[in-house]
Amino acid sequence: MDSQTSQSSQAPQSPHTFQVDLRGLVDLLSHHLYSSPKVYLRELLQNAVDAITARRAEQPDAPATVRLHAEGGALRVEDSGVGLTEADVHSLLATIGRSSKQDDGLESARSDFLGQFGIGLLACFVVAERIRVVSCSARTPDAAPVEWTAADDGSYTVRTLPAEARPEPGTTVHLVARAGAGEWLTEERVRSLARDFGSLLPYDLRVGDEAVTDLPAPWDRAYPSPATRRVALARHCHDLFGFTPLDAIDLKVPLAGIRGVAYVLPTAVSPAQRASHRVHLKGMLLTERAEQLLPDWAFFVRCVLDTDSLRPTASRESLYEDETLAAVREALGERIRSWLTGLAAGDPERLSAFLSVHHLGVKSLARHDTDMLRTMLPWLPFETTDGRLSLEEFAQRHAVVHFTRTVEEYRQVAPIASAQGVGVVNGGYTYDSELVEALPSVRPGTVVAELDADTVTAHLDAVDPGEELALSAFLAAARAKLDPLGCDVVLRAFHPLSVPALHLDDRAARHEQARAEAEEQADDLWAGILGSLRGSAPRARLVLNHLNPLVRRIASLADPELIGTATESLYGQALLMAQRPLRPADSALLNRSFIGLLEWATHTDPGRDDRG
Repeated sequence: MDSQTSQSSQAPQSPHTFQVDLRGLVDLLSHHLYSSPKVYLRELLQNAVDAITARRAEQPDAPATVRLHAEGGALRVEDSGVGLTEADVHSLLATIGRSSKQDDGLESARSDFLGQFGIGLLACFVVAERIRVVSCSARTPDAAPVEWTAADDGSYTVRTLPAEARPEPGTTVHLVARAGAGEWLTEERVRSLARDFGSLLPYDLRVGDEAVTDLPAPWDRAYPSPATRRVALARHCHDLFGFTPLDAIDLKVPLAGIRGVAYVLPTAVSPAQRASHRVHLKGMLLTERAEQLLPDWAFFVRCVLDTDSLRPTASRESLYEDETLAAVREALGERIRSWLTGLAAGDPERLSAFLSVHHLGVKSLARHDTDMLRTMLPWLPFETTDGRLSLEEFAQRHAVVHFTRTVEEYRQVAPIASAQGVGVVNGGYTYDSELVEALPSVRPGTVVAELDADTVTAHLDAVDPGEELALSAFLAAARAKLDPLGCDVVLRAFHPLSVPALHLDDRAARHEQARAEAEEQADDLWAGILGSLRGSAPRARLVLNHLNPLVRRIASLADPELIGTATESLYGQALLMAQRPLRPADSALLNRSFIGLLEWATHTDPGRDDRG
């Protein structure tokens, strides 16, 4: 028994063939592989173009026509391609996944083809309930015409037609719309899809009697002058993308078979927004949403191009990420970089117009490209205490280029620093602080320093020691009032005189302040841990302006309580001037000091006549 079992287990087993559920496969194609039913027409056009390409490989002077006729919920597609024999039909149309390019010695010419015949025809079931193919082979003139008819339930029939019914070599595909999909086979929809997918195909493509192809491509045409070409490309961009570009950049990479144009957007866009580009593969539109075509920094252009080297994904609706695409991405980025360099060298007006909209994209590029930073240095705009200037011009004016890392820090010091002759660049905007720090690498000898509270305070004039000593009681009262808020009080003399107080802090001070607040709210365990993290970072400081008349009057007060209320008011006003977010404690202080001052101002001495 055991011996028999052993012999049975070792006996060769007959292979089985996968059974394909065509309805399930069509559902997979329509809901998961393809983004829209419209791809059925692209697949039909691919089959027709590939058939013509195969015929012309053997008969270079063979006709090259594709005709589409839509009427009454049906579509007929005729091509003058290589055609099929009965054996071809059984091999290619009934076997899913086999490519006609592998047969009859055409493998070497495979790069000239767009798709797979069987899979492409199967995709038509997304919109059709029945497909009929009538074909006559150009390779085998004596072969009878053959008809293949298939339904969406997976059944099909094949028959040969009488010799007297023999048409010209080529293939005709008949589709009958499935329920609910009739709109996809109307003449208007077919014409629109054919224009979209096939306008750059190299063969004569027509819907009815109307030509669809429009060759040569707009970027390959000859124009009387550069100005005429610019106008024509602007019109093409408007028709294609819906905007009139600032400029058009030629994208030619002969080694990669790339030809096309990049259109510069007329309005600013976010760097985080993924740009979508139109890519044609050997003339056939592959996708309108190619996101990985350009480097991330080139988000200010929209491209349309034709290629014969990039690989499509299985759905043929996007590009396959491989070494070729990476090389093309770098090459196209270089073309855009060269365009920018050319504008800087020869057309400053157009460059200024471009940078007024898209300086962010160029700054993104300049972060990693020293040559581009050097080229753009005289042009890139930055917010500074001297106005909106380039870093080159700002560095010529100031021995030290000070900068802040946040917009809040810049706002709190800019008015005072400007009055003291300290030049400051606002590095709080995207990429700006990185570019300021990179300035010495392209401008040797330039000194760059981050501006902090100590630097600002050091540039303010010290008060005479005798005068400051006379105000020691006032300063002690003011410091005692603000100490719970983690803020010191110092006295300086500075311009403008209209500013009574300046609130200064830096990230280290804010970090220490946040730690202290967390410590107050934590339980004993966390309070101990946070307490151990207490650093020696400088605290925020309120710099009182000794030249300001209001500060002088407050300093002359004798009432410590009134001094404290006035100090809180100066602190709150300085916070508002710096446009800093207010903590709950700051809001409470502002409210308390406001009410306190009102009470003081409206207080009536009982011994005094109110009417006096």
